[in-house]
Amino acid sequence: MEGSRRRLAVLAGQLTGQLPPAPASRHEELQGPAAQRPTVPLRMTPCAAEASPSASGRMLEGQVALITGAGKGIGEAAARLLASHGAAVVCTDLDDTAAQLVAGAIQEAGGRAVAVAGDVTAPDFAERAVAEAVRAFGGLHILVNNAGYTWDGVIHKITPEQWDAMLEVHCTAPFRLIQAAAPAMRDAAKLEMERNGAAKPRVILNISSTSGTHGNAGQANYATAKAGVVGLTKAVAKEWGPFNVRCNAIAFGLIDTRLTRSKEGGESIKVGGKEVQLGIPSADSYWSAIKSHIPLRRVGSAEEAAGAVLALVSPLTSYVTGQVLEVNGGSYM
Repeated sequence: MEGSRRRLAVLAGQLTGQLPPAPASRHEELQGPAAQRPTVPLRMTPCAAEASPSASGRMLEGQVALITGAGKGIGEAAARLLASHGAAVVCTDLDDTAAQLVAGAIQEAGGRAVAVAGDVTAPDFAERAVAEAVRAFGGLHILVNNAGYTWDGVIHKITPEQWDAMLEVHCTAPFRLIQAAAPAMRDAAKLEMERNGAAKPRVILNISSTSGTHGNAGQANYATAKAGVVGLTKAVAKEWGPFNVRCNAIAFGLIDTRLTRSKEGGESIKVGGKEVQLGIPSADSYWSAIKSHIPLRRVGSAEEAAGAVLALVSPLTSYVTGQVLEVNGGSYM
């Protein structure tokens, strides 16, 4: 009966422009009207508050990022993007000139950056790169293990040199860098927790590949190494999570870089005194064929790849760790 009266009153109110007051909810009956109840402010944990973007909207203000393979491709795009969001960037690359150019471009745009040349597989590289980050900018908050290349071959023809090279650059080198970063990341966070009760957020991002998560014919060595770095990612996430250090991986699909362009273009790198040709044989026909299997029907750009990097190192994903994000245009779901 009460419900019928209420509906008639609402109908009359719609015609006259005067609606009856809404009935008190069961919650209001118990707690009193909202205006009479004390307001309880939303509280953020110390970690979440520390991770909030700055007033300028730049999400990485005051943070230091070390990016390997930052001279070209995804690494270069990531270095520029992270710098535009306030990070001081250590740009490392096998090609000294390329690293210097990227660092110089960041500085010219008003950012802070230094270049470190060297081979990530060299025994002294990891400690040298981390030391430069600490020397130049006072610490390290973000480590992006991006450097790498492909040296393809079918299983029955892959040489021991090819096999070892892929494991060394895609799996061992990231491990060494993470280990070298322990004092500046894990240990620094532990000290902050002892002194302040909470640690600043720190992030490690390892670059994997859909070859590592799904396998790929002609890339047994590369696929194995890229699968290995996923395991490393999860182990670090579990060990260093208690210190507010997150660790994730990105498995890229087909992204437009020199590793996926035509091998006939002549791009190469020198590894251990040996010239290794980069790219895919007859890449144009390969691209045409594979794009039909990508729901977005196109190849990703280095800038789009860098966007995924920014997302995973930023405070927007402060509760994401131990995960593998596939960035592939939908080719794998």
